[in-house]
Amino acid sequence: MYQKIIIVGNLGRDPEMRYMPNSGDPVTTFSVAVNEYAKDESGNRKDSTLWFRVSVFGKQAENANLYLKKGRRVLVEGKLSFDSATGGPRVWQRQDGTNSSSFEIRASIFQILSPKTESDGSASGFDSDDSANNGEPPF
Repeated sequence: MYQKIIIVGNLGRDPEMRYMPNSGDPVTTFSVAVNEYAKDESGNRKDSTLWFRVSVFGKQAENANLYLKKGRRVLVEGKLSFDSATGGPRVWQRQDGTNSSSFEIRASIFQILSPKTESDGSASGFDSDDSANNGEPPF
């Protein structure tokens, strides 16, 4: 059997890096929001957001911690992990009492799609003199 998921979205917060207690290997986690837009029956635009919690291990974890920041657009490729209690996405209750859920991805690859300055609003895309990978290593 084979499983693979690819998402493109924006980081919801800065990544958090920690070290595995037994091996000391780095692991970085971050959340990615994937937005979807559709029109309802009356033709009005309806927005929905699906959240993914991503875990990256090893050298990629160190790179994610260095280069990823809230708001940056990323492509993530990996395997979907399921909540062992429910067999589906992780489910929790928000502070306002509404239910929410997120999917967990163990990333094998991630790639930054937005330039460093886009997340702070000072640029809307790549400049013509930027290199293909915006001076950042491919992950």
